Amino acid sequence: MKASFSPKCLRQLQKLKKTNAPLFKKVQKQLKIFDDKLDHPSLRLHKLSGAQKECWSISIDKSFRLLFYYQQRNKQHGIVFFSFGTHGEVYK
Repeated sequence: MKASFSPKCLRQLQKLKKTNAPLFKKVQKQLKIFDDKLDHPSLRLHKLSGAQKECWSISIDKSFRLLFYYQQRNKQHGIVFFSFGTHGEVYK
């Protein structure tokens, strides 16, 4: 399944790369795991509820999350990562 990033998420990750390289490497590692084995326990993949009920979350570490949603266009399925941040930042 093809993955893409929203402009907002790209900005968040580009800023992270400049300001916190070790955390950015964790993001890269978790994205690789996500690509290879979606049910890997370290991802703590789960569907959200409430206002974000169409969205999903993976954990980067104990504090940081990366949110995404599934998208279908022209019979092509994919996912869009749209938000990165701490638990409090992404779930508000």
